Amino acid sequence: MVDKEKILAQIQEQRENQISSPLKDPKYRVQLLKKLRCNIQQMEGEILQALQQDLGKSRVEGYMCEVGMVLSELNYMIKHLRKFAKPKKVSSPIAQFPAKSYQVPTPYGVVLIISPWNYPFMLTLDPIIDAISAGNSIVVKPSETSKNTSAVIAKLLEKTFSPKEVCVCLGGREDCEFLLEQPFDHIFFTGSSRVGKIVLESASKHFTPVTLELGGKSPCIVDQTANIPLSAKRIVFGKFLNAGQTCVAPDFIYCHESVKNKLVEELKKQIVLQYSEKPLENENYPKLINEKQFNFACSLVEGEKVLLGGNVDNSSFKIEPTLVDATFESKTMQNEIFAPILPIVTFDDIDNAILNLRKMEKPLAFYVFSNKKENQHKFLSSCDFGGGCINDVVIHLASTKLPFGGVGHSGMGAYHGKKGFETFSHTRSIVDKKTWLDLPIRYQPHTKKKEKLIRKFMR
Repeated sequence: MVDKEKILAQIQEQRENQISSPLKDPKYRVQLLKKLRCNIQQMEGEILQALQQDLGKSRVEGYMCEVGMVLSELNYMIKHLRKFAKPKKVSSPIAQFPAKSYQVPTPYGVVLIISPWNYPFMLTLDPIIDAISAGNSIVVKPSETSKNTSAVIAKLLEKTFSPKEVCVCLGGREDCEFLLEQPFDHIFFTGSSRVGKIVLESASKHFTPVTLELGGKSPCIVDQTANIPLSAKRIVFGKFLNAGQTCVAPDFIYCHESVKNKLVEELKKQIVLQYSEKPLENENYPKLINEKQFNFACSLVEGEKVLLGGNVDNSSFKIEPTLVDATFESKTMQNEIFAPILPIVTFDDIDNAILNLRKMEKPLAFYVFSNKKENQHKFLSSCDFGGGCINDVVIHLASTKLPFGGVGHSGMGAYHGKKGFETFSHTRSIVDKKTWLDLPIRYQPHTKKKEKLIRKFMR
């Protein structure tokens, strides 16, 4: 349990600090981000070790998917935030002549960031970087599930920022509920759709704007024109990264029945090539986060037709990369899996496939493997989703120039790069009306001549 009185005092201190805060100066924000970058580089070993302890991530995977991603976001914002923070001139309507109009991005104030356990470093630090870039003070609630990484995050943030700028709450569910009762200026949440609803309901009591990064069953479509060996290679990488505990991982394969057998064989080959014939003994193969997640994943495979894998290690919470022959009625198709289990469903007609996909909730990610432009366009234009790839998976998440976010049950709002700056900013619209001329047409008494001029100016 956290010290609630202390947290409330820190929130109040942050509010008072926002009035005359140096965070309002973009140059100061850049200095903070550079300090954060330096401290991350100094603590890289501790961060990677914590990720290994929590999730079994290798040093390479920990850097590639967490530390490296954060440094990329940092470098981008350090380079661009001063430009993002500048007022932007816009044209003024002729009816307002003489005037100058412009937009000014301003920080929301004190924001709450609640992060998950599956990519605990990256999914905590990326929104912090964007929120600091926009000039906000932050209360951070990392996941209690990934306790080792959360402890390192707290150490990093306390080393980098003053409590007036960023404070960390390391409590559990009750502490999260306590924070959600407070009137923040913006809430950024990454996690499940179930908890996302709770966050949205809590925020509504204070009219607090929210950004929700959720999940869903992201489909991976493979049609009869796809490059099957390459498709399998890329799907195996994206699906079994972090042992399947990735919000944008392909949750199921939806392939044309004519290529199913070839695809399955290529998937089997790639699993062996990338994870060895005995993945449970591969020290670079991650584990599931805890026993609860492990047991849930194991229950999904019970009674299913397993094409490959299915073996588990109860002591380490590891599950082999597992392929399942499935239908839309299968157990693996009734839940977001979040484990190294990949159901394979087939279709024989693109229009029917699209109809089935549209019956599902809108996913966070959507992947199409096809060498036919017509098919690519048909799938992408007919289905709603957060973001995705053509002939690859998950890599759209790694671009600072692409907004990342969901739609419907998979989330609301987006971040990364410029979009992240905008997410944590309120844009003020200002008209600077000049005093050297005052056109009389808007004032009473209204005459036919004035009406004629008004209609002319407001075309």
